[in-house]
Amino acid sequence: MRVKPRRSLFLRLLLVPALAVAAWAPAAAVAQDNVIVLPGATSAEGIAAGPGGTFYAGDLFGGDIFRGDARRGTAERFIDAPDGRMAVGMVADHRHGLLFVAGGYTGQAYVYDLRSGVEVATYQLAAPNAGLINDAALGRDGVWFTNSGRAELYFVPIGHKGRLGPARTLTVTGPAADTSGQVNLNGIQVAGRTPIVAHTGLGRLYTVDPATGASTPIAGVDVPSPDGLVLSGDRLWAVNSTSQVSRFRLSRDLSGGVLEKTITSPLFDFPTTAALIDRHRLAVVNGHLSTIPPTSPTYEVIVVEP
Repeated sequence: MRVKPRRSLFLRLLLVPALAVAAWAPAAAVAQDNVIVLPGATSAEGIAAGPGGTFYAGDLFGGDIFRGDARRGTAERFIDAPDGRMAVGMVADHRHGLLFVAGGYTGQAYVYDLRSGVEVATYQLAAPNAGLINDAALGRDGVWFTNSGRAELYFVPIGHKGRLGPARTLTVTGPAADTSGQVNLNGIQVAGRTPIVAHTGLGRLYTVDPATGASTPIAGVDVPSPDGLVLSGDRLWAVNSTSQVSRFRLSRDLSGGVLEKTITSPLFDFPTTAALIDRHRLAVVNGHLSTIPPTSPTYEVIVVEP
């Protein structure tokens, strides 16, 4: 089995905001842990929920995709990606059987068939090394991607029977457009037609108008170094590299939110993002990025109570 090279620059960028610890959080709820190892992974970052207890997780610097079963506690390599790819955030479109993967510094996004693992499409969203294509979220009629180096979102439309259209770029304005940090726009979810984005450098969450790109802060949902987001109904989980997950209840108009719970685990080590499995389990990826390079011999998904 070939080992793909790691990219230390990406590690340095991720580590800068990672160690800020917030004092505002209420007493943390320590979850019961279930560890699922990604066999042969050389790194890890993104995850997407599949049907039933299935999940998909990526080898950050190798680009490979693993398919796991949260019910059985197992995982196996599903897609052996070509050299030169990265796999950062990802999202599964169950309706059309597609997996969308953010390609990091390649500037690309990849679309795979969920059943066979065959590549369906590759999008060049930005020039190579022109920022960082970091995360992906499924909306009503397409998938949104973030760029952590530029104030831009990208939208790939999904048409009739899963037909993919050309990508378009949305320039973000307002407070979320700040690119003074080393990692800026990061995690993303979509409520109705409105993208919700996490800004790692600012420690804030914002809504973005899908037509104009205007951003508005969501009051009460400040998070230290937010990375991946999970949204289910009016509940939103924000993963951050201080080894915790914050759960909020959002207002109906998305103008504000209230912190309900802080989830920790003794097995969290630089958690990056998460996926809600079977509606009652949260699968959190351990990135092990607290050292350069990561020294963990294994990379795993930690399943906790949401």
